[in-house]
Amino acid sequence: MPDVPSPPVRWPSRRPAGRCLTAKVALLAGFLALQAAAGTALAQTAAPAAAPPPAAAAPSGGTVDEQVQSLKSDVLDLNRDLFVLEQELLYPANTQVAVFVSMDAGTFFALDTVQLKIDGKEVANYLYTPRETHALVQGGVQRLYVGNLKVGKHELVAFFTGKGPHDLDYTRGATLDFQKTIGAKYLELTITDDQSKLQPQFRIKDWE
Repeated sequence: MPDVPSPPVRWPSRRPAGRCLTAKVALLAGFLALQAAAGTALAQTAAPAAAPPPAAAAPSGGTVDEQVQSLKSDVLDLNRDLFVLEQELLYPANTQVAVFVSMDAGTFFALDTVQLKIDGKEVANYLYTPRETHALVQGGVQRLYVGNLKVGKHELVAFFTGKGPHDLDYTRGATLDFQKTIGAKYLELTITDDQSKLQPQFRIKDWE
């Protein structure tokens, strides 16, 4: 059988590039116009924004700075009252014991640390800064410890370390046996210069 020749293939003609680009630009322009029209319509139908509330008038009775200072004073008073109430709740007067530190020295002793034990148990170990030591020398009093003790006999032992005469390391101790009764008990650790012995003295006072 004789071969039948295939019909010639007719390739589609290519569209000119200029026409294609023009069509794309026209389509993009139409889309942008449609989007802008939709945005305008939405803005027209939206409810008007609420007007901002009028500024609150400043209360009478002084300037703003004076009112701020008054509020600060009230806050400080409230914090002080809350602190006192907290102390009364944590350490009731019937069981409270407080230990203070005072210092009338400086010539023969420079305080570094104080360790405090009650009935053989360490309850405080405080390291002093030069500023705190200076405050004590100038007449300040520090509350070193506050806690609760039951009624009866107790032993207080305090150890003092620092620099003694000739700038040498110095460690001394003081002991006090005291009776805890119903009511608050106040004890004071005192450090003084003994001019006759050229040595510091360490005592514990019981403020009955």
